[in-house]
Amino acid sequence: MFQPAFFDALSKATDEVVVTDGIDRGRVQSLFTPNVRYLEVVEDGIEAGNVVPANFQPTPESMTRVRDNILKAGIVGRLVANDFSGALVSAVLLEQDTNGRPVDPIKVAHQIEARVRDRLQGSQIDVRMIGFAKVVADIADGALSVVFFAAVTLVLTLLAVWMYCESLRIALVPVGCSLIAVVWQLGTLVLLGYGIDPLGLLVPFLIFAIGVSHGVQKISAIGDAAFAGLDSMGAARRTFRQLLMPAIIALLADLVGFITILLIPVQVIREMATTASIGVAIVILTDLVLLPVVVSYVRFDAGYRARVERRQVQLAALWHRLAGITARGPALAIIIAATLLTALGWWKGRETPIGDTQAGVPELRPHSRYNIDSSIITSKFSVGVDVLTVIVASREPVCVSYDLMAAIDRFAWNMQNVEGVQDAVTLPYVAKIATAGWNEGSLKWRTLPREQTQLTQSTRYIETSTGLLNADCNIVPVMLFLRDHRAQTIERVVAAVKRWRAANPAPGAQFELATGNLGAMAATNETVKAKELWILSGVFATVIVMCLVTFRSVLGTVLVVLPLALVSVLVYAVMALARIGLKVCTLPMVALGAGIGVDYGIYLYSRMQEYLREGLSVHDAYERTLRVTGASIIFTGITLAIGVVTWVFSPLKFQADIGIMLTFMFLVNMLAAIILLPALAAWLVRP
Repeated sequence: MFQPAFFDALSKATDEVVVTDGIDRGRVQSLFTPNVRYLEVVEDGIEAGNVVPANFQPTPESMTRVRDNILKAGIVGRLVANDFSGALVSAVLLEQDTNGRPVDPIKVAHQIEARVRDRLQGSQIDVRMIGFAKVVADIADGALSVVFFAAVTLVLTLLAVWMYCESLRIALVPVGCSLIAVVWQLGTLVLLGYGIDPLGLLVPFLIFAIGVSHGVQKISAIGDAAFAGLDSMGAARRTFRQLLMPAIIALLADLVGFITILLIPVQVIREMATTASIGVAIVILTDLVLLPVVVSYVRFDAGYRARVERRQVQLAALWHRLAGITARGPALAIIIAATLLTALGWWKGRETPIGDTQAGVPELRPHSRYNIDSSIITSKFSVGVDVLTVIVASREPVCVSYDLMAAIDRFAWNMQNVEGVQDAVTLPYVAKIATAGWNEGSLKWRTLPREQTQLTQSTRYIETSTGLLNADCNIVPVMLFLRDHRAQTIERVVAAVKRWRAANPAPGAQFELATGNLGAMAATNETVKAKELWILSGVFATVIVMCLVTFRSVLGTVLVVLPLALVSVLVYAVMALARIGLKVCTLPMVALGAGIGVDYGIYLYSRMQEYLREGLSVHDAYERTLRVTGASIIFTGITLAIGVVTWVFSPLKFQADIGIMLTFMFLVNMLAAIILLPALAAWLVRP
């Protein structure tokens, strides 16, 4: 870094950051800012000054002097890379600008990107940027791709429904009603004063997919009525009567799935649950009322009945062969296979971590520019973006207590030797450097003085703005800089803090966990772990109650719930294989997948139960059910998957993870309902 081109670029970068609107200019730190100084004791007393003098010129002599000043200031690893390959410009955002308006971190990040990286990046200079504002900006930029995904999803869904319905005008009905539901949902959110964050951006996709999938069930019944010779009005009335109760129960199950995740005491999850609950409530209105009304005005063209009849004839052979799984031999093989899958899924699912599984910002992909920048910066500097801060709270000033200062120092040393901790910055650490400074910089004096006056002298010039103490010096943070924020790293360090705290009680002081971004992550991970069982139990309990009310049969409830439970176990195995951690954005999706996935079983068994009550065998009842609703159930799974599979290609990692999970759950729940449910019925339903 000791080259004229580097210092010229660093000076320009510092100037650009200082003049950027929204930046706290007094807290900008760089080799070129006056608040980065060195201090040393010389023969004539104390000498201090800026690390880079005001009269700096890029000569070899000046470079040597700056290098010495950097070492005296003790900023290697903090503002200067450990290998002297680079230097940081650190800045803090204001909460409000000069006009009293909230500072937009996205705008600030874009301005610095344009003024610094775009202007200075070159063959000799490499510019890296990290920080809260940059994270928010990159996530927001990635979230804008939702417009493209929405268009692709809409086109794919319309084409698929058109192919299924055999009529474009009929296909437009469920797609149009679902779009209306999404528009009403967004409008309701505006009226209620809610916004949509990057996680909530997925909810309109989900609402659209749910609306189309339920709409397809209605369209399938309408096609069946048209095949029977009814006109559009008669078909709409017959469909409304046949599917009213199954549709209400299925949609209520979806709604309860969203409402249940309100139990997670994380604000962003509760906002998402509220947003989704509003959407499902609107879908109940559009699918149960608006869709039949609109269909009643659609005129079937001359060839529609013929196309429906031709498709039913073509599928009849498939349904007959598929109904063969209800023979006791094939059914037993399916049940055994499902049991083995459950055991394997449970065994592999235990490996699913609680929290993040990758280094860098988990919302972005590992190969994103931000995560690459973060990896390079944390590898070259002793500090990083992942900070776990332990708060030491005392009844007396820590600055004048050797016992407390020594306890904090021992704690920090112990934590530095925990795997995953890069560095620890504490008040005692800085005080020891100051003590050595008062004694000609001798390393022998880099210790904590036992005499109170000397101890006070070593901490007197440490400002509260450093974040190492408060005004009364009875709150002293211990900042632990971790290598990454993977679940196992956080869990290991938090466990080490708890063990040390239990084994080394400090009279008059408490070591409290934890602040910093990793403190929030640790608390969130513990909350997710504590609520996981309750959330899933709540969803399944609600599904069981609804099935009991709908079918008035314990056996019917068992037949619907067991395939659902199998998929809920398998999704944990998929998460373990795909290295998807269980966290605030994925736990709700496990619950939602179960709440929405039960729709297949409800629609299938509601028809099958009618035929069983008529005295048909399981084989005949299942084959008749497939002829009426089999295609619509399979297509419902495909429709739901289409609505979320585009997320897999999102530049945002958490959206891609959710896309993988929901696509798997929607498709496999459909297969489980079509295959496992009748296999169970073959053995459990009495002739």
